[in-house]
Amino acid sequence: MEILIALPVAVIVFALGASIGSFINVVVYRIPAGLSIIKPASRCPHCLHKLGKRENVPVLGWLWLKGRCRYCKGAISSRYPLVEAATGLLFLLLFWTFGMSMQTLGYWTFCSWLVALSLIDLDTMTLPNSLTQSGLVVGLVFQLFSSTSWVEGVNNLMSGIIGTVLGLWLFDLISVAGSIILGQAAMGGGDPKLAAMLGAWLGWKYLLLSGFLACAVGAFVGGGAIALGWLTRRQPIPFGPFLALGAVITLFGGEAILSAYLRLVFSS
Repeated sequence: MEILIALPVAVIVFALGASIGSFINVVVYRIPAGLSIIKPASRCPHCLHKLGKRENVPVLGWLWLKGRCRYCKGAISSRYPLVEAATGLLFLLLFWTFGMSMQTLGYWTFCSWLVALSLIDLDTMTLPNSLTQSGLVVGLVFQLFSSTSWVEGVNNLMSGIIGTVLGLWLFDLISVAGSIILGQAAMGGGDPKLAAMLGAWLGWKYLLLSGFLACAVGAFVGGGAIALGWLTRRQPIPFGPFLALGAVITLFGGEAILSAYLRLVFSS
């Protein structure tokens, strides 16, 4: 009986996430180009023909078209269904972790922002202010209204504000220090703003953990890419996706990671 109930719920949650992923694809393409994310309707990137309802169905529409436009037969990137499917799976994991709660709704929103910002950073090496600033504001609102009492809400809001300021100042400092040491820009101007957004959503404590995880994974990936000859030592790589990954890891396992760290420190 539980399976009969859980399966339709999982399908609905995945479909919702995939639909949001479809919208994220629009945001990722249009915001850097300075286009409206509302109009015109979705269309083929080659012939600009408006897509029909069946063609707009997340994941399935691309499979039905076999990865090509129905009208001009131009290839449609497989990234579109992959983003839709990944967002759907992320929504499912958040739902299974946090259940039917305000936290789930908030973290769906937060992760949607992170996916969009990560893809834009990968494509353009930029993190648009319109997304980091709006994400920051929504994060502070979430901190205030997702709590069970006004006292808790105000405390969470203050933690978010401290996290915002800390994220901005800390990563600005890292950027300046890194630039002096390396003799070139060590971090983009949007990375501190994204860190401030993470602080708004996660609070100062989990912001620090997210930043540490981002730096650790970034150093590992960057070092590996240099060792394999995929990158040169002075070739810039986008840091936004690593910050986003650190934040997602923190959402799912931040408390366990911090608890294990404290046990290790105080037991030694």
